[in-house]
Amino acid sequence: MTELDNRLPSSQLTPVGDTEAIRYLEQAVTSSKHWYIALLEAIGLWTTAEETRNRRTYRYLIDGEAFDWLLLAERLCWAVDGLLPHDEKIALLFYGQPPLSLSKGKFKELIGSGKYHQYLNYFYGITVEATLILAVQDEVRKERRIWGYNGEHDTVNEVYHRIYGATKAILLKRFRHEQNYPQLKSISLTELKEFTYWLFKYRLKQCDKAKVASDTKKALDWLNNNGLSKRLDQPDFNLEFIDI
Repeated sequence: MTELDNRLPSSQLTPVGDTEAIRYLEQAVTSSKHWYIALLEAIGLWTTAEETRNRRTYRYLIDGEAFDWLLLAERLCWAVDGLLPHDEKIALLFYGQPPLSLSKGKFKELIGSGKYHQYLNYFYGITVEATLILAVQDEVRKERRIWGYNGEHDTVNEVYHRIYGATKAILLKRFRHEQNYPQLKSISLTELKEFTYWLFKYRLKQCDKAKVASDTKKALDWLNNNGLSKRLDQPDFNLEFIDI
């Protein structure tokens, strides 16, 4: 199966292979194939890791390892805008709710094994890592309510200290220094995803295996308890760590 090409395009032109992916999606949908199946097959044909379209940068592969398949799905959906059911498209792109329930094996078959591996990197390294922060944030808030303190002051620093042993500001500064990014007061959505993946790898390096497993299970449990575990064709939840 074709994997994403990590080379960055030098122009606004869509590479030939990706043009074929868009053409395939258009033809498959107009030939009455279910649009979601055709979309995943088109994703399997796509090669470009990053591109700029209409002044917007689409970075599909975070740190060369983690595949943001929903971002690519958005790009492909807009390329054939008007051919797809509006409500189903919005449900997928904005709420993470696919129109069909597919098995893990079928999803892997449609996008390709290489991209599926990269998708798992994204799932564990970004989705689960961000969820861990939310889960610990809930813990901190519950503890403070028990103590009779309902304020949000310093909650974020407490959360990051518990997980990573340092404040968010310090960690973000380290990340930006390593990446040669400017030390801004704001952060874009793309940079936030990169930072979250960096935090994931930082946690794997800094924490012992027992704590890594415990924290990851905590995040997965939070996903299950909040009804999110069956969305986005997520893999079976086990502690299956990906070599990165």
